[in-house]
Amino acid sequence: MKMITRMLVAASALAMTSAMPALAKTFVYCSEASPEGFDPAPYTAGGTFDASAHPIYNRLTEFKKGTTEVEPGLAESWEVSEDGTEYTFHLRKGVKWQSNEKFTPTRDFNADDVIFSYDRQGNAENPWHQYIPGITYEYYTSMAMPDLIKSIEKIDDYTVKFTLNTPEAPFLANIAMPFASIVSKEYADALDAAGTREDLNNMPIGTGPFKFVAYQKDAVIRYTKNPDYWGTAPIIDDLVFAITPDAAVRLQKLKAGECHLMPYPAPADIEGIKADASLKLDEQAGLNVGYLAYNTTMPPFDNPKVRKALNMAINKQAIVDAVFQGAAEPAKNPIPPTMWSYNDAIVDDAYDPEAAKAMLAEAGVTDLSMKIWAMPVQRPYMPNAKRTAELMQEDLSKVGVKVEIVSYEWGEYLAKSMEPGRDGAVILGWTGDNGDPDNFLSVLLSCDSAGDGGANRAFWCNEDFSKLLKDAKITADPAERTALYEQAQVIFKDQAPWFTIAHSTQYVPMSAKVSGFVMSPLGDFTFETVDIAE
Repeated sequence: MKMITRMLVAASALAMTSAMPALAKTFVYCSEASPEGFDPAPYTAGGTFDASAHPIYNRLTEFKKGTTEVEPGLAESWEVSEDGTEYTFHLRKGVKWQSNEKFTPTRDFNADDVIFSYDRQGNAENPWHQYIPGITYEYYTSMAMPDLIKSIEKIDDYTVKFTLNTPEAPFLANIAMPFASIVSKEYADALDAAGTREDLNNMPIGTGPFKFVAYQKDAVIRYTKNPDYWGTAPIIDDLVFAITPDAAVRLQKLKAGECHLMPYPAPADIEGIKADASLKLDEQAGLNVGYLAYNTTMPPFDNPKVRKALNMAINKQAIVDAVFQGAAEPAKNPIPPTMWSYNDAIVDDAYDPEAAKAMLAEAGVTDLSMKIWAMPVQRPYMPNAKRTAELMQEDLSKVGVKVEIVSYEWGEYLAKSMEPGRDGAVILGWTGDNGDPDNFLSVLLSCDSAGDGGANRAFWCNEDFSKLLKDAKITADPAERTALYEQAQVIFKDQAPWFTIAHSTQYVPMSAKVSGFVMSPLGDFTFETVDIAE
């Protein structure tokens, strides 16, 4: 009798255990900063600033994880016309929009959402173009999308045709970028009716693998698994961004088990991370560049000889050694050496203070005082902008140039650095979004990007340079495109709108318990494939 009782109790316990759900898995990412916002269109800062929106959004095309290859996203297929000016996208059916406490969708994703998402960026008459005072669409503007896209036509609820004014070789890769994420027109209409438009940026909904739950400014962002996601469901149940600006504190949290993965470790900590058995470290050459952008519209920086002289006065190798501590290589071009069409034949400006002093005198520049702007945050292309600015200040003093170092809160820094009359040279950088040279050269240095709302912080407009970029975009021949981009780099080096600093190596430390994380050459942090061992 006792044996039977024991067996029944054991069977009952087993049944209860089997019926109990598995414990929810929470993945904590110690991010480096707060997001500028959750609308993916206006922001270009990269890292967490963009990644904060990635978990909830999809685009028509997506990058295959860990590559720059394009694959279907919200468009399950497409056709391109023979002349390369028409792209017809066939949209996925049954893709569910997320809901939140203020909104419950009544329909699935469709063509209206695609048209709205693009039109609000390129059409100044669209009532959502300036729904937040002062926002700009840097990517859309800098990539000349308003001039490129002739029309977007709804063929039916699940077919959309883009007609371009000219062929655009990187078009499919360009629209896989975060700025081209699709947002819900129905949600926008509901917010408009309620008088709460700003919630498109504060309480986002999407179609991606995770749902936005809450954001506590400068502290934490919470997401949960999207049960209606159209793709492969995430392995983890909850995703937390623990906002931790200091790299040393991020590492402490990682070692203590308070987070599972962190970005942008301090270069001095790399060897210690490698030696810690509780951690592991992914690394790869960064698709990036750090630079100092002169305001080429303001004297004396409107003179290429002055810019060249200043470049020659700065000891680039000393910056790479002291700031990057070996985790970078000096940059001579505006695109990294891992990118196709990199012109390795170009010779960098030599570090030569005496020659620099003579060139400044020849240009009639004496007693020059200037500002160097130092970013207040760590970025993948720049681990310590303040120290970099201090080294530049010291070098330039040796040729008689007085430097004042200034900084601002990150959002203000980005906004003020875009003002045409900006005083001084700005330390910034770029991580590639799609693996195409155009994403660096056009976005950061073309005449199109030098105007209002563009990302060209040097405000440099060289017609010969920009024509080469335009010619490169309209041909699909890789050899021809390479030759044109190589010529463009020659002009860039001759005119020196930037002091090119470095191309950094990217490191991602994580707990040894983490599996499934795929490092992106584009600097994105995505988490739908990650898992945590018990």
